Amino acid sequence: MSSPTVAAVVLAAGGGRRYGMPKALVEYDGSLLVERAVRTARTVCDPVLVVLGARAVDVWRHADLDGAAVLANKDWESGMASSLRTGLEGLRGWPGKIDAALVLLVDMPGMTTEALERMAAQAGPGTLAVATYDCVRAHPVLLGREHWAGVIDTTTGDEGARRYLATHDVAEVDCTGLADPTDLDVPPSPGV
Repeated sequence: MSSPTVAAVVLAAGGGRRYGMPKALVEYDGSLLVERAVRTARTVCDPVLVVLGARAVDVWRHADLDGAAVLANKDWESGMASSLRTGLEGLRGWPGKIDAALVLLVDMPGMTTEALERMAAQAGPGTLAVATYDCVRAHPVLLGREHWAGVIDTTTGDEGARRYLATHDVAEVDCTGLADPTDLDVPPSPGV
């Protein structure tokens, strides 16, 4: 029996209102956040889909997204839910069978291959799993194919899959020490 096929959906469409610019275009340790997310995802997942929105053309022109399929979310201003829907709809139409989607946020530069591997090991068409760090739920989130339609139907605003996950059994996968779950909401203070 072959192992499940796990795709990555990198959510990188936001305008970064609190940050002051789209986070996909933020440089961090020598590369753009979106490049880091794609590189990390590619070590574990195939295919990798990147959902762009704010300044999508600029991101597409300036970022090295080699090995990733790019999807445009024209409704990106309505919140993360529209990007998640765009990514999952893209996977539903993907040639070949995808068993699960590993959802990553562009603004978590501390995500690692090790954390993604631990999450991907849980993959299956009926799987729902969320990474935890010191018993606190965070990202990435693993959505089995059988749940995509339900997630698409229940996502709203900036909640993503939260409402759907709250009404289903979700495996918590301890990724403490494997990755840094901190997201970059605001630019670092000068001198930090």
